[in-house]
Amino acid sequence: MHTYYILMAAMFVVAIVVFIALFFFKAGYGYLSTSNWGPKINNKAAWVIMESPAFIFMMLYVVDFLMSGRETGNDRTVLLIMAAFFLVHYFQRAFIFPFLMRGKSEMPVIIMAMGMTFNALNAYFLGSWLFEYAPAGKYGIEWLSSPQFIIGGLLFLAGMLINLDSDHVIRHLRKPGDTKHYIPKKGLYKYVTSANYFGELTEWVGYAILTWSPAGLLFAVWTFANLAPRSKALTKKYEEEFGDEYKELKKKNLIPFIW
Repeated sequence: MHTYYILMAAMFVVAIVVFIALFFFKAGYGYLSTSNWGPKINNKAAWVIMESPAFIFMMLYVVDFLMSGRETGNDRTVLLIMAAFFLVHYFQRAFIFPFLMRGKSEMPVIIMAMGMTFNALNAYFLGSWLFEYAPAGKYGIEWLSSPQFIIGGLLFLAGMLINLDSDHVIRHLRKPGDTKHYIPKKGLYKYVTSANYFGELTEWVGYAILTWSPAGLLFAVWTFANLAPRSKALTKKYEEEFGDEYKELKKKNLIPFIW
């Protein structure tokens, strides 16, 4: 258990380093794609490979927990419901979202590998917390009616809906065969450059609250550390391409009305 907390502390430190570094080194995929990140592979395949470890590893925790009959001092139903939130998100991201993507873009292999590592580590921290390290009695059946679970669960679901809607807006900016760039303006794109990222951040802040755990907090911190600099870079990219047309929209980067 000591190793678990040492690794978690190290991940918090790395998140701060990554947050700072990403303001200087832009992750070269999607709209920010460049040729500076080495070999690339098909974007759909990259997303499946990158996102699926989180789903697979959490499923392994769930299956092991169910088959072993191991007792943790917490209600089994509560643990499984909290794991289900995580699994639903990553099932969509790994096995549905990639096949809805349009175009023939590519992702650098190194970006995919870093994403795989990040997702695998998050599944490890959250799976270990839920099924091994959470204090006995923390997640009794009454947890489902606690303010943390209700507020966090609602935030998570709201974030997922925002994320799905925002992805839909992006997918339908162009007609088949069109390669031009357009400014997304529907949904929360009225207020922020990266509405899809705001949805994802909202999800994992919600998850941190509904689990009320250091592992959940770590995931939320990492999500912000990764997405905030990218959102800033995307705003700059849009302003460079569209000039005053974009600046006059007065969008925030990531969080509506705030930043």
